[in-house]
Amino acid sequence: MRIALIAPPWTPIPPPLYGGIELVVDQMARGLVAAGHDVTLFTTGDSTCPVPKKWALEHAEGMRIGMAVPELRHVIHAYGAVADHDVVHDHTVMGPFYSERFPDLPVVTTIHGPFNDELTDLYSALGPRVPIIAISHAQHRAAPDVPIARVIHHGLDASAFPFGDGGGDADGEYVVFLGRMSADKGAHRAIDIARAAGFRVLLAAKMREPWERAYFERQVEPLLGPDAVYLGEVPHERKVELLANARAMVFPIRWNEPFGMVMLEAMACGTPVLAFREGAAPEVVDDGTTGFLCDDDDAMVEALGRIDDLRREDCRAAVEGYFSTERMVAEHVELYEELAKT
Repeated sequence: MRIALIAPPWTPIPPPLYGGIELVVDQMARGLVAAGHDVTLFTTGDSTCPVPKKWALEHAEGMRIGMAVPELRHVIHAYGAVADHDVVHDHTVMGPFYSERFPDLPVVTTIHGPFNDELTDLYSALGPRVPIIAISHAQHRAAPDVPIARVIHHGLDASAFPFGDGGGDADGEYVVFLGRMSADKGAHRAIDIARAAGFRVLLAAKMREPWERAYFERQVEPLLGPDAVYLGEVPHERKVELLANARAMVFPIRWNEPFGMVMLEAMACGTPVLAFREGAAPEVVDDGTTGFLCDDDDAMVEALGRIDDLRREDCRAAVEGYFSTERMVAEHVELYEELAKT
């Protein structure tokens, strides 16, 4: 099939720093090519994903993320460039609405964010015309009336991640927190939990927006010390090194996380995940095998004391198995083929 992927214009593909959506698009593009499909990735000119690419914007628009003008410009050029493909998989917000100008072009979209009131309104209007892919059942449960074509969990190529022994760094063993600096993600909870369990914690997190800095200064920075170190927003190579050498990843979210790619990245490195039973975590973490699902902070502290009960090989195997890029690609291709026939 001739398949076009339209990426958001905010971050290069793959992302040099934080970027869960962009990591998924990168895995999709590589996986589709490996499966023998003719792929065009419409992205920004600074993207390095090794597949055929087209773009209108020379550089990602990270400083204007969410603004209508750069996204609309990106989308207009994208559809002009890929209108002759068998199917278009659009990962932008605006693109699926613009696609109405191409009534004979099969288009599908993935909603990567939470179904808040605004997005529920948008996708309720879009759903009858453009098939929508949800990335977890937890995500869809927040807006059950929005028509969903499929729920397709993300996947990763485990072979691209180092398998580590969790042996720590020059300063000894540690657990790791990865994500954004926000109260929902819970960096402050990660510090409290790790400290109570007697573990050093290293935190690598995106902190670019004013509200992220405000949260950090108010709730995280006062907790830092020799046993709780903020490393900043780290590049991919450093991120996977941190994961491979960590005893566990602490994922103390308190919101309806639509998926959480960092859980797969940790597991690919052999690192178990400790999460609350929030969002998609119960769909990703096999409790007692690839991590522990906990009800509260005290339970997570207790679970860290049982981390040696888990086998790192089982974490890696989960990504090599169900959470592989191959499975993710195969499920998407099945939907693409259905759309191309209609």
